[in-house]
Amino acid sequence: MRTTFDQLLEAGCHFGHLKRKWNPAMAPYIYMERNGIHIIDLNKTAVKIDEAAEALKAIAKSGRKILFVSTKKQGQEVVAQKAQEINMPYITERWAGGMLTNFPTIRKAVKKMSTIDKMMADGTFNNISKREKLQITRQREKLEKNLGSISDLTRLPSAVFVVDVMKEHIAVAEANRLGIPVFGIVDTNSNPNNIDFVIPANDDATKSIDVILSAVCAAIQEGLEERKVEKADEEAAAAQAANEAPAPKERRQRVRKAAPKAEAEKVAEVVAEEAKAE
Repeated sequence: MRTTFDQLLEAGCHFGHLKRKWNPAMAPYIYMERNGIHIIDLNKTAVKIDEAAEALKAIAKSGRKILFVSTKKQGQEVVAQKAQEINMPYITERWAGGMLTNFPTIRKAVKKMSTIDKMMADGTFNNISKREKLQITRQREKLEKNLGSISDLTRLPSAVFVVDVMKEHIAVAEANRLGIPVFGIVDTNSNPNNIDFVIPANDDATKSIDVILSAVCAAIQEGLEERKVEKADEEAAAAQAANEAPAPKERRQRVRKAAPKAEAEKVAEVVAEEAKAE
C-alpha cells in the first residue's frame, strides 16, 4: 500500500518545528518556512516511506524481528496496536538502558517473569507468606509493564523502528553501536545522520505517526504472508519428492536386479576380447 501525498498532507506530516529549533542536517527535507515554522517536503517523505517499507518487508520475509520504539504519549497507543497486529516486539513505556547492548540481562528479567508465572500455575505461590506474595506480584507487574511486549524477543532484533529519534536517542545509539539498522520518523529538530532509513515527517501528531506506521506495517505484513506462501511451497515440494522417491526396499530390489545384469555384461565383454585375441 503506497502512501499518497494527500494522505500525508491530511495527517499533518508536513508540519515541522520552529525555525529556531531546527537541525541544519534536515535542510534537504525542508520545503519552505511559513510563519516561523518549517514545512517538510512531503514528496520526499513519500519516497522515503516507500524505501523504508521495502527494506522492512525484506526483513520480515526473511523471518527476522523488527523492534518498534515510541515512549512519547502521541505514539504509544498507535505503536502498540500496529506492532501487535503484525506480531512484532515493541517498547512504549520506558527504554531501559542496555536493552540492546546488554540484551542477556534483559532476557534474564523476562525469564524471571516466566518463572513467577510458573510459580502461580503450579501452586508454589500459595505456599509463601502474604508479604512475599505482594512483593513478587508487584515485581511481576513492573516487569510486564516494561518488558511484557518483548517477551517473545529471544535474540537481538534485525532492525529498530523509532518514532522521534531525538527522544529515543539512547535506543538509536545502542542500535548504531551493534550495527542494527535504524528506521526513524525524523522531525526538523532532529539529527538524521545516525539513522539508516530517514522518514522526514511530523513526529508529534498521532495522525502523522499513524499514517506512516500503517504504510510500513502493511509492507511488513506482505513480507510475512509471502514467507508463509514460500514455506508452504517448500513443504509441498519436499513432500512430493518424498512420495516420488522409491522406498528403501524397492531400491534394494532394483540394485539386486541390476547387479546380475552388470556382471553378465562384464563377462560378455571379456569373452569378446578373448575372441578377438585368438
